Amino acid sequence: MEIYIVPFIAVILGYLIALVMQPKNKQVVKLLLAFSGAFLLTMTVSHLLPEVYANEIVKVEHSHSHEHDEHIHDENCEHSHENPSKHIHNEEEHVHDEHCSHGSEDAHIHHDHGMMKHIGLFIMLGIIFQIVLEYFSRGAEHGHTHTHEHQKAFPLTLFISLCIHALFEGMPISQHSHLAWGIAIHHFPIAIILTLFFIQGGLNKKIIALFMILFAAMTPAGTYISDVLPFLQTYYTEISAFVIGILFHISSTIIFESSEGHKFNAAKMLAIVLGIALGYMIN
Repeated sequence: MEIYIVPFIAVILGYLIALVMQPKNKQVVKLLLAFSGAFLLTMTVSHLLPEVYANEIVKVEHSHSHEHDEHIHDENCEHSHENPSKHIHNEEEHVHDEHCSHGSEDAHIHHDHGMMKHIGLFIMLGIIFQIVLEYFSRGAEHGHTHTHEHQKAFPLTLFISLCIHALFEGMPISQHSHLAWGIAIHHFPIAIILTLFFIQGGLNKKIIALFMILFAAMTPAGTYISDVLPFLQTYYTEISAFVIGILFHISSTIIFESSEGHKFNAAKMLAIVLGIALGYMIN
């Protein structure tokens, strides 16, 4: 239940803080963003990424073991029906089998490389997908908002792109419960910035509340559907790699955009180091 509650509460808490306190100090929010970006990136590279590759390695080894067992079974069947007069050819067959074995090993190595390579492809697809989403959301996923713009109507494209983003982020959580904290810490300052952006833009408060509640529900929804839909479970590795690409792009962008002029000051560096340390320590 924690994996559903934590990301949801993080967004609601950020919304309430922005609504009640309406913080004016942008530097504090940017430091929170830097911390969340470093924390999320560390969770991705030290937990999610290795586990996705490990899961693929286990699948490959299981496939090889199954093929080996079938090969032994076939050999046993051949020996049981073998004509004694054929024993004179054993040495030649053994040499032939050794050559076949080496060829098979080379094929397995090539197969393994292909399986690992396709994870990288889905990571890159995730990065490209996030870039496309940001065309519609204008970078709201990493705290990039235009406060001078006034909202005359409900920002539908922003809402849809943010919900899709949050939905995908929730999918790996069903298999990696610790990632729930990474997404929650990532969404907390984003919720503050989005709420302030909408308030300053003159959007109706009821619409803001509805927007933030639905946005908060998207990550738990992604976790739930990935846990119950067999299709998503079958392609878990590919979906996780896709989300890794999304998280790579988001977290790295947050780190480089959380200060004016892309300058690293002491406070920001401390926030990043703390985010990395905390992200690494979580198991």
